Amino acid sequence: MFVATPEFIAFLRAAKLSTYAAQGDDATVFPLLPGSKQLEYSRDPFLYRDIYVGMFSFVGQEIVYLGGEAYWSLAYSGGLVPGTPNAEAPSIYRALRAALSAAPEALPLRGPDSIEHQGLSYACATTGDIERFHGRESISHQGQLVYELHFSGGGLA
Repeated sequence: MFVATPEFIAFLRAAKLSTYAAQGDDATVFPLLPGSKQLEYSRDPFLYRDIYVGMFSFVGQEIVYLGGEAYWSLAYSGGLVPGTPNAEAPSIYRALRAALSAAPEALPLRGPDSIEHQGLSYACATTGDIERFHGRESISHQGQLVYELHFSGGGLA
């Protein structure tokens, strides 16, 4: 049964800060699924695993295991919006990593409600709590939407 303890919340935030948001490959492991990218972080008794496919348009799932059993999950789908040149992806994904690095301590699902990074505006709206949630994040440049992602998840019984 899922219980959102302070230890779990702290672990989840540390895991997110140590994987995709870290901008390095230290968390990359050999993927379980062919053609996917897999990032992992562990601190006993938890293991965090993020597996995703795609780059300009992508889908993925984060799962936290407790004692080898799936305990919590977040599924996501998004990427550059149609019409956004792929050449803009590096700056957009740098802004995304900056936002994810500023994840709220109390609810570290994605980034903060809003943040500016090198001329790009990040926004995130979440409904629910750590036990059951859904939301949307976006990045805009001069008022023009260039990136969008939808996410949902929660604790597992």
